[in-house]
Amino acid sequence: MDVQQLFSARGRAGADPELAIILAGPPPGTLGMTGGFPNASTFPSEELTEIATRLVTDEPGLALQYGPSAGLPSFREYLVARTAKLQGREPASDELMVTSGGMECIDLLCRSLLDPGDDVAVEAPTYLGAIMAFKDYGAVQTGVPMDADGIDVDAFAERLASGYRPKFLYTIPEFQNPSGRTMTLERRRALVDVCRSHGVLIVEDVAYKELSFDGTQLPSLWSLGPDVVVQAGTFSKIFCPGTRLGWAVGPAALIAQLASAKGGTDQCAGALSQRLVEEYGRAGLFGKRLPHTRALYESHWVALSAALTRHMPEGVSWSEPTGGMFTWLRMPEGLDSRALRPAATQAGVAYVPGAPFYVEAGGANEMRLSYSSLGEVQLGEAAERLAGVIEAALVTAAR
Repeated sequence: MDVQQLFSARGRAGADPELAIILAGPPPGTLGMTGGFPNASTFPSEELTEIATRLVTDEPGLALQYGPSAGLPSFREYLVARTAKLQGREPASDELMVTSGGMECIDLLCRSLLDPGDDVAVEAPTYLGAIMAFKDYGAVQTGVPMDADGIDVDAFAERLASGYRPKFLYTIPEFQNPSGRTMTLERRRALVDVCRSHGVLIVEDVAYKELSFDGTQLPSLWSLGPDVVVQAGTFSKIFCPGTRLGWAVGPAALIAQLASAKGGTDQCAGALSQRLVEEYGRAGLFGKRLPHTRALYESHWVALSAALTRHMPEGVSWSEPTGGMFTWLRMPEGLDSRALRPAATQAGVAYVPGAPFYVEAGGANEMRLSYSSLGEVQLGEAAERLAGVIEAALVTAAR
């Protein structure tokens, strides 16, 4: 049987090749600045060994069993308290649910809100995984420009004033993937006001929110506008991705719909993962571990920034993140980051080209560099190798 003839339209479209490359990891022998993978040294292996052993021994009927679609009651109580502490606003119990990672939260939103042909507004550039999710559900995506202060709220407001009405706006306010930019407080307030006045839902992805180098946090969009914001969160970046655990916080009617939609996917997040994070959090271990994680990523960024400054030719610029895992590098016009990738691979360095992060034209001369996984010395070497590739391309273009 030719099973390919049975594929749905979504199946025939396939996954984005860039996403497949990121998930596959860099080619052998190269220094990879591709995936936004947490550094393995940040994983709390020792603490989890004790907690997991205790949970499996003492409560197998809970930790190893199915659970409610919205999440285990005790874990949801913990998340409510944690959200109140970190974001200064306490969600009601029916305004929060547990998801199997941040991406499942995005998928549940798509299942619950999108019909083919619906409009979705996204930052330009934005997270490749979200672009693929919205595309899979047949959404028409429109890019909203950004600058160093985050999304251009005035530009978005002009589109709304002219009659544009997306089902929602997707945004990553902190240390954005892929650009590393952070939305200012002034723009956060303005964005909430604009979306409220035009009846547009905001989907706030806070995957990197707790990874500021100095430990500070700006108010979340949800805390500023809980009536018009649904927040998608994940423990992948601050705990470990293997637990596949996240959350959604938003209007009660929408959270109820997401929980209902989850009944048609995995039905419930893993109970063991929920209990691991709950016990870890209630013991105060996030507060002990996260300063190490932030300091590690800051030291990595400092090393990469110094190497870029030292080696990159004139005309190359990059964003200056204050947290997270990414910087966004821009080459002079005329250079194409996709076309340069074979030369970069030959030189032993890997990056993600910029164009796939845009839903419309753009990004040809841009690229995303991740500094989370490589060490400081490796990052310096990777920057030097990449600079040599760009320098050679500039020489060739000038001939």
